[in-house]
Amino acid sequence: MLTCREFADFLRAYLEADLPGDQREAFDEHVRICPPCVNYLDTYKETVRLGRCICEDGDGPPPVDAPEDLIRAILAARGPQGPG
Repeated sequence: MLTCREFADFLRAYLEADLPGDQREAFDEHVRICPPCVNYLDTYKETVRLGRCICEDGDGPPPVDAPEDLIRAILAARGPQGPG
């Protein structure tokens, strides 16, 4: 049985379809029985989606549903000069 910590460790590989079959089955089983990890997975997917939207048009406005904390973190990572 996969633990919540292992779930978090395998999350990226899971979403990129890079987990071997037995690990993917364990991951899927954990998702079926652990609501907090389902929430974590959904939040992670949404963060990735919003990050991609913002990066697609770096000079355009952010999506209206983008969390302010995410926008601030991206702007801070860009630095004071903005995109290259």
